[in-house]
Amino acid sequence: MKVVLLKDVKGTGKKGEIKEVADGYASNYLFKNNLAKRADNSALNENMGQKSAQNFHKQEEIKSAKALAGEIEGKVVSLKIKCGANGKMFGSVTSKEIADALNEIGITIDKKKIELKEPIKMLGVYKVTAKIYPEISATFSVDVLPLLD
Repeated sequence: MKVVLLKDVKGTGKKGEIKEVADGYASNYLFKNNLAKRADNSALNENMGQKSAQNFHKQEEIKSAKALAGEIEGKVVSLKIKCGANGKMFGSVTSKEIADALNEIGITIDKKKIELKEPIKMLGVYKVTAKIYPEISATFSVDVLPLLD
């Protein structure tokens, strides 16, 4: 029997897939637990509509991620950090501080998407990567300056 899966079913398939399963498995488990419905014409048409809508939304996300990557690429963000007399920083620069600095210049990005290879603990210019979407990332510079009183 052909069914359209309404939810992910371990060992059977993912949500939205059309699968051929045994009649007993379909009627006794999948239908009773609302995990699938019979693959008739209306269910197949509905499934195709949902897949096309998902593809459209994914393309829109990719387009906006590429636009954000283009906006971030090559930018220089300055951070003023409190330092001691010898130029040693107190603590380190975090991805949250970098995200806040980007937000101040009009670029909104989640701190979890900013990848620091190692903690920034010294003054200077550092290359930082923002992983915006799978396979879409942007590199920008962070200039760490001393905060003068």
